Amino acid sequence: MIKSMTGFGRCEVAENNRKFTVEMKSVNHRYLDVNIKMPKKLNFFESSIRSELKNYISRGKVDVFITYEDFSENTSSVRYNKELAAEYLHFLRQMAEDFGLDNDVRVSTLSKYPDVFTMEEQTIDEDELWQALKKAIAGAAEMFVQTRIAEGEHLRADLIDKLDGMLQLVDFVAERSPQIVAEYKQKLEEKVRELLEDATVDEGRLLTEVTIFADKVCVDEEIVRLRSHIETTKKTLSEGGSIGRKLDFIAQEMNREANTILSKANDLEISNCAIELKTEIEKVREQIQNIE
Repeated sequence: MIKSMTGFGRCEVAENNRKFTVEMKSVNHRYLDVNIKMPKKLNFFESSIRSELKNYISRGKVDVFITYEDFSENTSSVRYNKELAAEYLHFLRQMAEDFGLDNDVRVSTLSKYPDVFTMEEQTIDEDELWQALKKAIAGAAEMFVQTRIAEGEHLRADLIDKLDGMLQLVDFVAERSPQIVAEYKQKLEEKVRELLEDATVDEGRLLTEVTIFADKVCVDEEIVRLRSHIETTKKTLSEGGSIGRKLDFIAQEMNREANTILSKANDLEISNCAIELKTEIEKVREQIQNIE
């Protein structure tokens, strides 16, 4: 089972007159990058939220959106700061004496001064709050993982098809390579006979030239390694798990072998095949970028 790095999850949990809504979405990323947007009153849970998400996600750029609604009555209370009000009153009376003004301070006037009355949130049971939030996070994360798995299975099937197609291209190169040497030998022999006319052809010298040419265009090692990389990729896809980085490295090695085949190619058909092979490898690599 493999997972795509593209996913979405959502969950609502309503209990004890509170409701949490958690939404998650992600795209591919080299590492795990979690961005959380939530009300300020939940900020002290950020570390716990990140730890919880690591149980479900290992790679990807993940955006998490959390909303919180509290339907409880009397969630806040008014606090009267008597000491501050007394200080305001003291200075107001002093101002009246200093400037010979009427002291017309009323309760309604004094109450409007800053911080005489303040609103206070009632004490929240953090553990109770966390348990509800954790439940919402788990629900969203489980849905998130399921969408990643479903997308991952589509990726796996598509990659297997592409890898099978690449094997056919490699087989063509393997079959065509010996023919190039044989054709080169025939052309060289015909050219020498044409130049020498009726003279005897030096078979030893001819064989040496053909051997040098064969060594230059030989891609046997590249073919063996390419087949091995393709089979390893297919096996890794079947094993599943967090395999994105491993597959990306293998894809780089496949591209290197294809480049070598293209550079050694002294034949139009093999050159075209190597170009097509590089194109398919690039498509595979693009798909691999989306695997966790």
